[in-house]
Amino acid sequence: MTQKPSNAFVGASWVALGTGVVGYLIGLWRADMPLNEKGYYFTVLMFGLFAVVSLQKSVRDKLEGIQVTEIYYGLCWFGTLLSIALLIIGLWNASLLPSEKGFYAFAFLLGLFGAITVQKNTRDLLNSRKE
Repeated sequence: MTQKPSNAFVGASWVALGTGVVGYLIGLWRADMPLNEKGYYFTVLMFGLFAVVSLQKSVRDKLEGIQVTEIYYGLCWFGTLLSIALLIIGLWNASLLPSEKGFYAFAFLLGLFGAITVQKNTRDLLNSRKE
């Protein structure tokens, strides 16, 4: 039995996702860095979002007894950790102010958290309608 998430939690999840992703993208848009560097940070964000949604889905599938291959499950974890590592490496070597580095790090993590919770809520809402 899956409990339907509250409207407040669903709304807070979407706000977290939107705030993290939109804030990160506005920061990139306004940043004074070469286009290839902006492309790197954009790609890391998209890779991270995909990785955490895939990870959340595969973890949930395993909990519900749906078969998930170990290689896919491992790749989801690897992709999630790799996206975070790539952001850390990029920020460590960037010629940005420490406050800018912190902004990108926190916006990235907020976006990842929001993506996980939106995926969870979407699945919980679908399951609650089936019952």
